[in-house]
Order: sequence, then C-alpha cells, then structure tokens
Amino acid sequence: MIEVRPFAQLGGANHGWLNAKHHFSFASYYDSKRMNWGQMRVWNDDTIQPHTGFATHPHQDMEIITYVRQGAISHQDSLGNKGRTIAGDVQVMSAGTGIRHSEYNHEDEVTKIFQIWIHPEQTGLPPSWGTRPFPRGENAGEFVTLASGLKGDDEALPIRAKARLVAATLDEGHEAKYEIAPGRKAYLVVAKGAIEVNGVAVKTGDGAAIQSEKLLNVKGIEQAEVVLVDVA
Repeated sequence: MIEVRPFAQLGGANHGWLNAKHHFSFASYYDSKRMNWGQMRVWNDDTIQPHTGFATHPHQDMEIITYVRQGAISHQDSLGNKGRTIAGDVQVMSAGTGIRHSEYNHEDEVTKIFQIWIHPEQTGLPPSWGTRPFPRGENAGEFVTLASGLKGDDEALPIRAKARLVAATLDEGHEAKYEIAPGRKAYLVVAKGAIEVNGVAVKTGDGAAIQSEKLLNVKGIEQAEVVLVDVA
C-alpha cells in the first residue's frame, strides 16, 4: 500500500522567516490520522530565510535528524558542539536526558531542510550530536544509508532507534531499489524532481506512506532527489 500525501495538502505555518510544512501533526497543525508513522513522530519540510533561524530551545528523549536540501544549517548546543551542515549532508542529535540547541541559516541564501523526529528505543541516555559529510555523488543512482540504528549500518551516523534514513539521486529513467523487511514500513519524500514508486507518481515535496510492500522500485521521471525513512 502506498498512500501519496501531496505537498499542497500538508499542514504548516508561514512565520515569515520560516515557512514550515508538516507531514504529521505538529505545533498548531493537528490531524488525528497523521500523528506518526511507526516510530517516526515528525517530518517537517522547513524553508528558512537568510540570517534567521531557531533560537536556543530544549529537547529530551528524541532522535532528531536534519537533512539539508539547500544551503546550510549551523548548529550550536549546550554540550559545546558547533557545526555547519551543507546540502546533501545530515546531522543527528540524540536528545537523551536533555539538550539545548540552536539552528541558524547564516548563509546569504534560503536554506531548506527536512527535520525528522524518531522515538528512541531507550530513554534516559546522555545526549549527543554528530554530523558527517558524504562524498558528492556517492548516492547517485542508488539508495545510500546516511543515519541508522540497525545492525550492519556501521558507516552511517548512529541513532538510538531501530530505523534507517536513506537517500538517492536519480537521473531521468533510472531506477533504484529498496527492500523493506517484514513488519516494517517506510515514509518517502521527494526533495526535488519527480518519481514513480512501484508505479505510483510522487512529485517534489510529496510524501508517500508505504506499508505491506516488500520491494520498492523507485524510478526517476525527471532528475530527482529522494529521502526515505525505514521504521518499525
């Protein structure tokens, strides 16, 4: 089953400096049918204006993944971590027992990010943060694991959840495959371009809630960038 959730039908709010679209209930947007997708609680599509951002605020017991689509995001937290994550790369913050952080777009251009929250397997652990640059083009034509808490994904940024975030760039007409283990589901968002997943059309900004599918055939209808989270 593949349920497409068109970008135009997502919840959200435009705050001027931030235009946020919500795939799941968040802040003032509430939809009882879109509270979560398995362990995943939040998938926000944020457009942040230049030289603005999220002031220092707290989190606790949540795995927070930021996938940068355009521009860059600069992170600073109460552990003393500082970092700048650029388009195509990811950062992971395990909030654990509690962490305070800020995220700013210090660039002269608009920054676009996906921010994804996943419930951890275990609470009460020390907080942590990390980012990792991935070689440009490594994810061309196939799904590459960027963050994961599953066995065998040793090269990915670790998260404290039995979940995996993968991404791929596809040329027009090219296909990438992704297997979903029994009892698991996936949520896919097209960062740019257009695709078909098992013959179902999904366009820029659209989400696709996927369950009861063993193998995904993702085809680029035009040049595309795709992000997928695999969860229990």
